[in-house]
Amino acid sequence: MVDPGAAGIRIASSVVTPLVKKLFVKDGPGAGLVTEPVRISGLVSFGREKRNVTPKDVEKIADEIVRRALRSAGPGERPVPAGEETAVRDALARSLAALGTLTIEDYEAVALGPEAFAAELRARTSVASVAFSRDAEIFYERLLHTASLHILNFFTQRSTYVARRQTAQSQQLARLVEAVDVLVERLPSQSAEDAAFETRYAEHITERHGTLTIYGLDTGTGEWPLDTAYLSLEATRDRASRGARPPGSHTGNLLPVPAERVLAQHDQVLLRGVAGSGKTTLVQWLAVTTVDRTYAHGLTHLVGRVPFVLPMRRIVRPGAELPVPGDFLKAVGCPVGGEQPRGWVERVLRAQRGVLLVDGIDEIAADRRESARRWLRELTRTFPGNLWLVTSRPSAVPEKWLDTAGFSELTLSQMSRDGVATFVRRWHRAAGADEATGTALLQAVRGTTELNRLATNPLMCGMLCALHRDRRGFLPEDRKSLYEAALTMLLERRDRERELEHPDGVRVPYAIQVQLLQKLAWWLIRNSRLELDRSDALHILGQAVPSVNLTATAEEVYTSLLLRSGLLREPGDGRVDFLHRTFQDYLGSRLAVQELDFDLLLNNADKDQWEDVILLAVAHARPKEAEQMLRRLVGLGTSRSKLLAAAGLPYAAEVDPAVRRVVQEGVSTLIPPDSLPEASELARAGGDLVLPLLPGPKGLDDQMADRVAWTAAQVGSEAALHFLTRFRKHTSAVVQATLTEAWQHFERDAYARDVLAHLPQQHTVDVRGADDLRALRAIGGWEDIRIQGAYRVEDLTDLIVRERLVHLWLEAPHPVEGLAWLSVFPHLKSVFVPTEVPPAVADQVPAWSTLITQRARRG
Repeated sequence: MVDPGAAGIRIASSVVTPLVKKLFVKDGPGAGLVTEPVRISGLVSFGREKRNVTPKDVEKIADEIVRRALRSAGPGERPVPAGEETAVRDALARSLAALGTLTIEDYEAVALGPEAFAAELRARTSVASVAFSRDAEIFYERLLHTASLHILNFFTQRSTYVARRQTAQSQQLARLVEAVDVLVERLPSQSAEDAAFETRYAEHITERHGTLTIYGLDTGTGEWPLDTAYLSLEATRDRASRGARPPGSHTGNLLPVPAERVLAQHDQVLLRGVAGSGKTTLVQWLAVTTVDRTYAHGLTHLVGRVPFVLPMRRIVRPGAELPVPGDFLKAVGCPVGGEQPRGWVERVLRAQRGVLLVDGIDEIAADRRESARRWLRELTRTFPGNLWLVTSRPSAVPEKWLDTAGFSELTLSQMSRDGVATFVRRWHRAAGADEATGTALLQAVRGTTELNRLATNPLMCGMLCALHRDRRGFLPEDRKSLYEAALTMLLERRDRERELEHPDGVRVPYAIQVQLLQKLAWWLIRNSRLELDRSDALHILGQAVPSVNLTATAEEVYTSLLLRSGLLREPGDGRVDFLHRTFQDYLGSRLAVQELDFDLLLNNADKDQWEDVILLAVAHARPKEAEQMLRRLVGLGTSRSKLLAAAGLPYAAEVDPAVRRVVQEGVSTLIPPDSLPEASELARAGGDLVLPLLPGPKGLDDQMADRVAWTAAQVGSEAALHFLTRFRKHTSAVVQATLTEAWQHFERDAYARDVLAHLPQQHTVDVRGADDLRALRAIGGWEDIRIQGAYRVEDLTDLIVRERLVHLWLEAPHPVEGLAWLSVFPHLKSVFVPTEVPPAVADQVPAWSTLITQRARRG
């Protein structure tokens, strides 16, 4: 048998090059300059702009490459067993098809080199799921490497490549010139002694802050390179956005900005963020980026400046004054601080070159925060023109705390869906974990409501990654264990591992924290409240503190829980709530079971907000208590109560077979639904509850598969989106039409990427605005588009992929006034309008198109 690696590279260029050329559109002369970058995804002939080659043709190209490689091995010699040739071809086809998803430009791809470029293509395909033998895997990798080499060579020979590469180099040179100009301006008369020390200090900053310590993980603490660990988050001025809100959304008048750019807009910023939201990581990133002499970051406001990282818990000493500038390095224990020239820090600040990063106002005692505010106000007035970033947990200081010192207040937002995916991929890469493990975790997070609720910031995402890996690809089987692990990390391990002393002198043991927090949680649930007055919280704690082993006042305990637990926050003056509703439900249900409040739980089974509380109560209850709850839920006789009982079965540690049969018989009358109206009712009654109970797609006939898909579509959650991805390869036209129509129930970009992009395009997709058109353009366009509501002709001609459009529906509220603009769509076959149009307007439709008027919308 021939070496599979050798066989994979024995294909002559005369064979591979013509095949590679088929994958890309032909280009014209010039630099190819457009308002947006020319990305690889826009060059592939089967992707966004052209239809010269179809995905089936990509499979033929891959098949030809494999066939030629096998022929080159010689007669009687095979690099892989005959049965694995098809698997190699399919894997290679999927990798080549991934060219349509690459957002880098061609010259950036060439800079990667064939090895890294091949790895990028492989990373975008699910090749890890193929049961390859080792020989087949080597053969596939060599073929992909060979194809990548010829693809990159093809890029360098395109007529636009050299011109655009020179353009990019000119742009890079312009950025460098701008950075040098700024540097000259900020260093007008620096002494040699100062310059030499700054070089040494910059090396220290890179060494000290170039890695990130990950705390609170079951696999132990670890070090990440900062460029791997750092994830760009958004900051917004809207204070109401603290806490749970949909990822990527925002309210208020100011748009979110990347957190690393807040100092480009404001010289002085107070940045609030919840526990684990990435405040300290941002501080480290800004410090390292400021001393980076390559100036590749494009942040000219940091060029030529000097960072001072000032963790408040290190520079605040009992009975001591806060440090003056000359003592900054000494206060933080900087090992090169003794080498600094006399008066150097003051000279830096007077030249307005400082970047002062004051981290963790919440980590000092409350009675020291007023002196810290005076210290900050005095420094900013004495040394104006420097950049200041002060971080704090949301509730540690009141609004406008630094308003008189001229600080702008912003808040870190939750991680977006794409941010979570990026974090998970980076975490597994940095941990040396299998890529498939990270993919499985992402699928679990997107498909499981409770995981999706937890994955809101880097700390929680890191916890999920560590738990998932520590258990060899499986998170705790039940929510109770998952939340218990999260609580242990938030309430106990994180501060201990960070060696953080309790700033207010009150240390509340883990078990007592849980006991006190669950009293607050159960009060909120019982009273159907999302928040309680601070005075009520103090009253509840005041009643509980004498029963626990604490020598502290209710006020002291409240402050400790607020600042250190990571679970409580003050959304406004005099009010307190739980940052994660999931933990409120977990803790409240725990106390409900302890207090035997089962009647109260079951009496609220019809309310959505009690759903998780009841399920978690089943998990906390003893076996007989859990069985009684399940029987009574079925006995209530409503669709929702039966679904709750079925969803609660996995939560119970032990269930008598007779009780299990009662629950299963109850839900069998609901699932699967017998009609689309029943499917809609099931979705309304159960929401996410119903998703784990739905069958399919295997084993379902087309009609049943359509009703199941319809049910999930009406749920409309991220877990429902993940569920529907199982149906995207279904061959039924009815199911495909349902999936296409379901787009409007979900976040448009995610649904377009995860579902629509995988469907055949013979079904009409509804568009209600320019954002919908942008989402369709991102997946290469769509053939049959229905525009609902008013539209701008410019949006249609600019955002619809012109070569892709075949059928267009215009359902405008007013008659169409002109149709001449339709001539920009070369493959348009039919135009549907809701009313008759004047002959003069009808004559404007291109000759190759058909104008169809209708008074009733197509069903």
